Amino acid sequence: MIRIGKISYWHVHAWDYTKQAQAHPDAEIVAVWDENPERGKEAADQQGVAFYASLDEMLAQDDIDAVIVDAPTRMHRDVMLKAAAAGKHIFTEKVLAPTLHEVNEILDAVDRNKVKLTVSLPRLNDGYTLAIRDILDQELLGQVTQVRVRLSHNGATAGWLPDHFYKLEDCLGGALIDLGCHPMYLTRLFLQQDVEEVKAEFGYVTGKEVEDNAVATLSTPSGAIGIVEAGFVNNFSPFSVEIHGTEGSILYGTPDEKLLIRTSRKGEYKDAWVELPVPGPRESAFEQWISHIQQDTTADENVAYAVELTKLMEAANQSAREHRGIRLSELQG
Repeated sequence: MIRIGKISYWHVHAWDYTKQAQAHPDAEIVAVWDENPERGKEAADQQGVAFYASLDEMLAQDDIDAVIVDAPTRMHRDVMLKAAAAGKHIFTEKVLAPTLHEVNEILDAVDRNKVKLTVSLPRLNDGYTLAIRDILDQELLGQVTQVRVRLSHNGATAGWLPDHFYKLEDCLGGALIDLGCHPMYLTRLFLQQDVEEVKAEFGYVTGKEVEDNAVATLSTPSGAIGIVEAGFVNNFSPFSVEIHGTEGSILYGTPDEKLLIRTSRKGEYKDAWVELPVPGPRESAFEQWISHIQQDTTADENVAYAVELTKLMEAANQSAREHRGIRLSELQG
């Protein structure tokens, strides 16, 4: 049984991960720490587990094997360095950290202390992603020329996102670093190559401290372009994926959850759009993390895309601040 200490209930998905741990036959939440003691004690009481006012004290417990991190983004580096030093395996909400420098510090600590790290990048495991990767591996689209992924909701205009999600000090960004993480790592995945430069534009429709409307473009050596879109101000904006190449295109979620292909590379897909089956998801990132702990393996692909995600987000935030394109080579590791 993997005994887990929960680090904060700040994030909106904190209870989702708690429920995943409760549902897993080989995991259990046994303790809670929160930078907001009142919130943390309430969460601990709901689960009938110990609440620790001190993170150091919780991490010092021998009967805690691992932690789930849902603390404010600004705290990720500090709490994960402490967790790794205490020998606790780490599952964390995205982003792993807001800067490449902080990510490298975390990875060094994880490697040095031989703990297992997995980042919640859930859409890597969804069926449409698996199907799209298979199509791209078959090169049915020819050379990929453009990828566009959009994810948006009405959290700011309808008022259902918590107020602390608009605090720049804690979140270090808004719609892009929170919701836009998903289209960002998917766009990078589907481009199938390194990104050289990022340009971002932020909008402030509701006048919050952080952006509630965002677009980032990713430039690659081949000339392929990635377009990442995210927002908190859109009522009926479906999650959507477009991938275009020299020989064909893939569409998903325009607006129905159907995967469509048209390509000259295969006769039955040439003359009309064809709907392809979407397989079920593979095991979740949380389930993969538990398996890595049990089997002494590492989440190499997951961590690699988590590092890429931080690089792209850091560049996007800098681009929006400075109103220029940011080359990833400029980032300080």
